[in-house]
Amino acid sequence: MAAKATVFKVSLQIADMDRHYYADHQFTLAQHPSETDTRMMVRLLAFAINASETLVFSKGLCVDDEAELWDKNLSGEIDLWVEFGQADEKWLRKACGRSKQVILYTYGGRSVPIWWQQNQQAFARYENLTVINFPEDAVKQMEVFVNRNMALQVSLSEGQVWLSDANNSVLIEPETLK
Repeated sequence: MAAKATVFKVSLQIADMDRHYYADHQFTLAQHPSETDTRMMVRLLAFAINASETLVFSKGLCVDDEAELWDKNLSGEIDLWVEFGQADEKWLRKACGRSKQVILYTYGGRSVPIWWQQNQQAFARYENLTVINFPEDAVKQMEVFVNRNMALQVSLSEGQVWLSDANNSVLIEPETLK
């Protein structure tokens, strides 16, 4: 029998001073059996950074032709396509062709600069692609928040992200690679 996804209830308060977006989001987040806590928290952080009333998690790892996180307009066009990890150029070319904006969040620590050096030139041709790296130490610190019921606050200002709960807080300073 296949392992089932782990379900997390998330209450997220977002104060994004850079975009003037202030909202509370309540949702259920499913963690695929093959997904680590680190990757799940990166997905949650990416949601907070790009939050809007229409941003949603897709069916995720199980579906090949969907973003893991996306924002569609009322006519069904994809305005924002968000991916995670060290994606290959072929996959990002497909995403860039289908969406107005594509953001790739990397978080692999020391392997990211090597991957970036190998792919930077190929990615340069995609004008609607942004690549952002989350520092390894901050990503590891986010694991302290993993709980079946999470109540988190996110403050974004001048490119810095503060993620906190009742007991802990972590500063994340994303690095824009492209």
